[in-house]
Amino acid sequence: MYIKIHDKEHKMTTDVIRLNITLPKDVADSLNLMAGPRKRSRFIAEAITVRIENIRKEKLERDLAEGYSFAREESVSLSREFETVDLEGWDAF
Repeated sequence: MYIKIHDKEHKMTTDVIRLNITLPKDVADSLNLMAGPRKRSRFIAEAITVRIENIRKEKLERDLAEGYSFAREESVSLSREFETVDLEGWDAF
């Protein structure tokens, strides 16, 4: 069985576990209206999968931003080190 999440198909595995979860009544009512009583598990699995993907994407973006920041600082430091060498000979122009 395949489910479509954000234009990607994910194979639903046959390995499943049963969970007992507690939800606020209004959330449970909305779940029943949106998914129907027989499709709640699939709806919850899809919602959790999307949330996990978002968290991973946010973490990746933070990690990349941190890496870019470090690379920028290193680049500025290197530029300062070679500034005097880079300017040598420019007085003639």
